[in-house]
Amino acid sequence: MPRRSTALARIALISAFTAFVGTVEAQQEYPTRVIRIISPNAPGGGTSLLAQLVGEKLTESWGRNVIVDNRPGGNGIIGGQALASAAPDGHTLMSMTNTHIITPLLLPTPYDAIKDFTAVATMSRSELLLVVHPSVPAGTVRELIALAKSRPGELNFASSGGGSLTHLQAELFNITAGIRIQHIPYKGSGPALTDLIGGHVQMFFGPPNNALPHIQNKRLKPIAVGGQARLPTLPQVPTFSEAGIANVDLREWWGLLAPAGTPAAIVDKISRETAAVIARPEIAKKLAEVGMDPFVSSPDQFSALMKRLTVRFTEIIKTANIKLDH
Repeated sequence: MPRRSTALARIALISAFTAFVGTVEAQQEYPTRVIRIISPNAPGGGTSLLAQLVGEKLTESWGRNVIVDNRPGGNGIIGGQALASAAPDGHTLMSMTNTHIITPLLLPTPYDAIKDFTAVATMSRSELLLVVHPSVPAGTVRELIALAKSRPGELNFASSGGGSLTHLQAELFNITAGIRIQHIPYKGSGPALTDLIGGHVQMFFGPPNNALPHIQNKRLKPIAVGGQARLPTLPQVPTFSEAGIANVDLREWWGLLAPAGTPAAIVDKISRETAAVIARPEIAKKLAEVGMDPFVSSPDQFSALMKRLTVRFTEIIKTANIKLDH
């Protein structure tokens, strides 16, 4: 072999070895300081709850404090921008949900929801439950569809905000059932449920846990649940598939993101540790208490999920002609 080729081969081997050693050292040394988990929502919601639950256990495992940094506002844009601009060293993460993908499809954002972030791990998911005010003369999905067709444009559905998953789920129901129920956006699930209970709107797709006390008190009437199985807390309520309406199955889910360029070894370490936390019985119990289920996936699986849902959300937004004011 010519001397030049031999020298180049040696350089390449040394470079590869150095990169390997650097990766191993990064994984072994991480974390070296406080870890910040951004929540792009106000305290009390699912993103903050999961950041807190996971953060407490990672603090115990790693001996480094993990703090939750709430950055609400702008449909998640404020929190997303804070993460995108952070150093890609694993010490800044973000607890997020579907809104991270949906918002850039409706509003200009200073980042790309996929390319400017690294998928780390999913943590939990929850079905969406369709509930109506007791005055609505419908007790099943089919009866509700028939009512909507007989009174086009007269029924309203609440959402937790324009462009939220609760908004897209209701629009998907409109599309699938061939009906037109009008959208009334609110600033969160709480205000939406309050107005639904007061009879100011007729229906809402929301987290089962939030609606359950009002169902038990007969102030709300459950119609159907998304997903593939009935809820253990509401076994009498059928799924949309059981009711003969397919594809109305959007789910709320939560995951952890890191800035783009975060070393794979660090991403894998956080992902494994997060999966171990979510698998703990006491964590699963706490999630069940708020209507969530454990949901674990690898970084590659999580990345594929976000890309797949981007396509689906884009289709719903286009078909329903959803637009938001800047």
